[in-house]
This record gives sequence, C-alpha cells and structure tokens, in this order.
Amino acid sequence: MFNIFKKVLKKTNDAIKDIIPTKQQRVTKDEFEEILLESDVNYELIEQILDELPNKIDKRRAKEALLRVFENQKNPDLEMDRKPFVEIIIGVNGAGKTTTIAKLARLYQKQSRKVLLGAGDTFRAAAIEQLTLWAERLNVPIIATKQGHDPSAVVYDTIISGRAKGADNIIIDTAGRLHTQTNLAKELQKMVRTANKAMEGTPHRKILILDGTQGSSAINQAKTFNKIIGIDGIIVTKLDGTAKGGSILSIAHEMGFPILYIGTGESPDDIIEFNAEKYIETILNEIFI
Repeated sequence: MFNIFKKVLKKTNDAIKDIIPTKQQRVTKDEFEEILLESDVNYELIEQILDELPNKIDKRRAKEALLRVFENQKNPDLEMDRKPFVEIIIGVNGAGKTTTIAKLARLYQKQSRKVLLGAGDTFRAAAIEQLTLWAERLNVPIIATKQGHDPSAVVYDTIISGRAKGADNIIIDTAGRLHTQTNLAKELQKMVRTANKAMEGTPHRKILILDGTQGSSAINQAKTFNKIIGIDGIIVTKLDGTAKGGSILSIAHEMGFPILYIGTGESPDDIIEFNAEKYIETILNEIFI
C-alpha cells in the first residue's frame, strides 16, 4: 500500500522537493507552512496545525499534528452484513463517478460478493452506455433504462431485483449535473426516499466522488451534496494527476466525513482503501530524514 500511495502522491511530493530539495531532520514553521500551502491545504487549517508546533519541527511532531486532523472523522460504516448492501454514488460530471462504480464493483467481486449495478443517471444516454459497458466488461448484471426515464424507478427496480436475485451489493449511479441545480437536488432526494420504500433503511451508504485535481475547491461540492441528502463517505479520484494532495487534509477537516477510498488509475483494480497514517507518512518521508 505504501508504494501505491507514493505513486498517487508523486506530483505532490515533486512539488515539495522544489521547496525542500534535501530531506531534513527538522524544518522551520515557515518551511512547513509553505509545503502545506503548496499542497493545497487551506490556510485556516494550516494556522491550526502550526499553532501547536514548535519553531523547529521534526517528523514525529509533524505526523502527530497532521493525524489529529483525522481524529474527528465519523467512522465509516463498512459492515456489509445487511443484504443487499445498497450504495448510491453521487458527484458532478467529470469527477470519475462511473469509473469509480466499476472499481467498487470489482473490489466487491474480489471479495466473492454478488454485485448488481443500477444506471440511475438517466439524464445522459452516454452515462447509461458507459456503465452498461463496464457491467459487461466485469460480467456484472445491471438494471438500466432509456435516457429521460425516471431515475427513482431505476432505484426501485434495482433494489427489488437485487433482493430477488440474492445480490450482496447494489451500487446505483446518479446524475452529475451542476450541484447547484435545484432539479438535481429534488431528484436525488426522491431517489433516496424511493430506495427506502424498496427496502427500509436503504441506501445504507451515500458516497460522494470528488475529483482530486480540484483540490480544496471540492469542499464546496461536498457541502452542497451533504445539505441535499447527507454524505456518508468520500472517494477521491485523479489524485495522481495533481500536486494538490494536501487537499485531503482540508476535506477531512472541513467535512468530518470518512475518506473511504482513493482512485489510483484508470483500470477497475486501481482503487485502494484510504489510510490516514500511510498518506501522511508518504508526504512526510519526502520532507524528513
């Protein structure tokens, strides 16, 4: 896992090298502040982190301070003994939502779980086609309809079908129009209500997909979606394509949601469970001896 985090955070660590070309035993507060700013940690959080650190910072003290950012995160609900375990995936277009659904499906397949997909983004024909192609590639069944059909009907049919067929995991896609649109908010809320009608207590988890290249600006998306339907966890994508790896700290601090997984590439196997300690170690190993 460590090597994978190193790969994902390569651009972030390359940017750190521009500030600290040679690893140090200790760095100054000013140097550490510059590193955090360059990594896209928001300034309010940087001030909070620096406030508890001495003028000369070693790796141990830096690690303790950064780990404290994750202390108030809600615990992710990873108990999938409820069958079927229903997840609704949300996020704006371009964040990597459909590909992430395929990655989750593949992850559950490797755990010998029966997966069913629901093509709930009926706003775009391309979204239905893309998810259907992934389903065929992974040999996973899918409930899909035509563009323009009621997405809540897809939610209902997917859950009913999953229960009848003994699915272990149901993953439902949603439309990714601009998160400020009122019609999308009402649509998502209806989908959540419909899920509960099809099977009480569902969806068990509402997961937001955030594009890592957007850095801390993705926090506004998270706040908006949380206000609409409540978020249970976050998956960060495309982090390997940006130097904004520190945005994870900002997201964790601002939202308090657990970061569940990190996308590490384009293939269905390119997803890893997020580990705060490994994440922090990977960054600090670029700074300290």
